[in-house]
Amino acid sequence: MVQKNEKKISASFEENITYMNQVLPVKESFDIIRREIEIGGKESVFYYIDGFIKDEAMLKIMDSFLSVTEEDMPEDAEGFAKKHVPYVEVDILEDFDQVLRNVLSGTAVLFIDGYPGECICIDCRTYPARSVDEPDKDKSLRGSRDGFVETIVFNTALIRRRIRDPHLVMEMTEAGQVSRTDIALCYMSDRVDQELLNNLKKRIESLNIGDLRMNQQSLAEALFKRKWFNPFPKFKYTERPDTAAACVLEGKVIILVDNSPSAMILPTSILDMIEEANDYYFPTLTGVYLKVTRTLITIATVFFTPLYLLFMQNQQWLPEAFAFVAVRDTVNIPLIFQFLLLELSIDGLRLAAMNTPTMLSTPLSVIAGIVMGEFSVQSGWFNSEVMLYMAFVAVANYTQPNFELGYALKFMRLLLLVLTAAFNLYGFIIGCILVLCFLIFNKTLSGRNYMNVKLN
Repeated sequence: MVQKNEKKISASFEENITYMNQVLPVKESFDIIRREIEIGGKESVFYYIDGFIKDEAMLKIMDSFLSVTEEDMPEDAEGFAKKHVPYVEVDILEDFDQVLRNVLSGTAVLFIDGYPGECICIDCRTYPARSVDEPDKDKSLRGSRDGFVETIVFNTALIRRRIRDPHLVMEMTEAGQVSRTDIALCYMSDRVDQELLNNLKKRIESLNIGDLRMNQQSLAEALFKRKWFNPFPKFKYTERPDTAAACVLEGKVIILVDNSPSAMILPTSILDMIEEANDYYFPTLTGVYLKVTRTLITIATVFFTPLYLLFMQNQQWLPEAFAFVAVRDTVNIPLIFQFLLLELSIDGLRLAAMNTPTMLSTPLSVIAGIVMGEFSVQSGWFNSEVMLYMAFVAVANYTQPNFELGYALKFMRLLLLVLTAAFNLYGFIIGCILVLCFLIFNKTLSGRNYMNVKLN
């Protein structure tokens, strides 16, 4: 759990300022500002982070404070906040854990001499953020063009804009003893699965980690310890606020993590993983066709090359009508090694494209396609049939909207290839059983598997 500083704010103004100066590296860090000001004849001190505070708002607040006379000063901090703080988000803090957390989160805190044990918190912060443009990975032909960003308040606003219902709850918590990362649970109180929600809250409250250095992924790994041998993802992610809002209305829970431009969706199933926003922005018949097509292609990417390898090892099983698919050229390298080499090469090209400047990524893909296509076949390393089927698999992988699921299916395909090459038909059958077991016994945070069946 997050370690808290239970030290209460002292009745002595000098002790509070001394403690703040000791805990915060005011002299060492140029961006931590300590601003002294006199309000109504009383000594006061502001603490805030430069870069998080709206300068115009702070100037107006300070200008109003300078006009306060000694006779206008209320007896306590709450009265001062009501009478003299011209801002919307104001709170009264009573312990240093709240004070330090708010300062380091970007709000401004104000200590005033004469208000013992109290500190005024003014939330006039603003985070550096990019515009809410449509995400590159989660594009839609006819849907909205906005997307989540790294600022959690912007993301909750994008969901709230779509669901104007009092049952929509945005519950804020935090995790990480050092990072103190903000986490928002978004759900409809009248539709959510209470058992799942309570389980999720307990897990987050009991987290004992130092920080969420990888933001959302660190939280996912801490919430549910996955088994290393099962690559199927436990969560579905989306960068589209319309998709997140639709899931909330279905009774699901959305987890937003500060500094992460995507939302985690719970619970999930294999059907949720392979669907995308375009399925719902078209007429019913078109949407169903897209879903069925994507499902069939997803299945084909797993079984297409292993089945081809199986038939090439047993060509007598090929029907006469499909005899043309047999390899006619000389096979210099066994087919299994050709498939494995091409799987590795495709991933290498994908990594190269990710790290290549945008203006060069297209020429790189063209050159790589020529080299790995025609020249590789002519050199005798690969057969043209193997290149064709692996090209289909490589392109078909892009129909899968979930990146993690795409690689999980790739590992299943590799497993099938190796077992089929080693044990022929029995290896293929064993591989199919293992793939089915990976799906059935892939327990998610909701306690259900990919088939939406409750697991003990």
